[in-house]
Amino acid sequence: MKLQQLRYIVEVANHNLNVSATAESLYTSQPGISKQVRMLEDELGIQVFERSGKHLTQVTPAGRDIIRIAGEILGKVESIKAVASQHTHPDQGSLNISTTHTQARYALPAVIKGFIERYPKVSLHMHQGTPAQISESVAKGASDFAIATEALHLYQDLIMLPCYHWNRCILVPKGHPLAAIEKPGIADIAQYPLVTYVFGFTGRSELDIAFNRAGFEPKVVFTATDADVIKTYVRLGIGIGVLASMAVDPVQDADLVAIDASHLFAASTTKIGFRKGTFLRSYMYDFIERFAPHLTRERVDKVISLKAPDEIDKLFEGIELPYR
Repeated sequence: MKLQQLRYIVEVANHNLNVSATAESLYTSQPGISKQVRMLEDELGIQVFERSGKHLTQVTPAGRDIIRIAGEILGKVESIKAVASQHTHPDQGSLNISTTHTQARYALPAVIKGFIERYPKVSLHMHQGTPAQISESVAKGASDFAIATEALHLYQDLIMLPCYHWNRCILVPKGHPLAAIEKPGIADIAQYPLVTYVFGFTGRSELDIAFNRAGFEPKVVFTATDADVIKTYVRLGIGIGVLASMAVDPVQDADLVAIDASHLFAASTTKIGFRKGTFLRSYMYDFIERFAPHLTRERVDKVISLKAPDEIDKLFEGIELPYR
């Protein structure tokens, strides 16, 4: 059994059993991967994948367990490399972050600027996506950190740490009737078409919960994953915007009126997460603390030592998270 064979079966599974795509991503040949997978199956005496002719059709029940353990082994190998790098080149390496547009555009710039100034030899890469894409990227080892708010059930295999709370605002053009109401209610907002986030994205669920609780159906006419796109369509008069308050710039968006909506919607909590068993480099601890100052190295290590998610929640009881 070779590490290369384990890597191949994990990557084939990650590429939805497409051997050609797997070979392309690993810069190798399709026949080479197929041969190594067959050799591993012969050695184990069991099929990892079911086949129809030359095509892989699905992962066998035994294969699911084998691929899961193989992923854990490969993760440990990466941790060994990280330990060595920590001792030989503590200020060099890479950091991959998966997050949403709102976090990337409005919450992270100052953090990343300071991080790059402190660690100029660390290559930092940011990947933007949906909650499902973010969790998948970290779970598969393509990213080190996930920074997300919505669909946290997707991150059960990660250690998720609370960073800060945030809420929403109602965004309208100047002169809009809602701009004259200091604290509009759901009934006021329900009269107008809405431009907001895609469902399951960046706190969208809180909007639907608030409308349902008040007995109204939101008239969502346009959705996007990008706050700047939402603002563009508010300017066009397509509808009123419901988006994260942090996404409104008082200078760049001076032509619009942002109405605080914290009395209408429950606050959301943004979290940062990483795979269980990950060896965190010193600069990774530093990034976490820059993003959320209460997440010191000592506190992060304590969380890593905990066994159950509810223990993590208890650890943060009494800690007042900041609002953005």
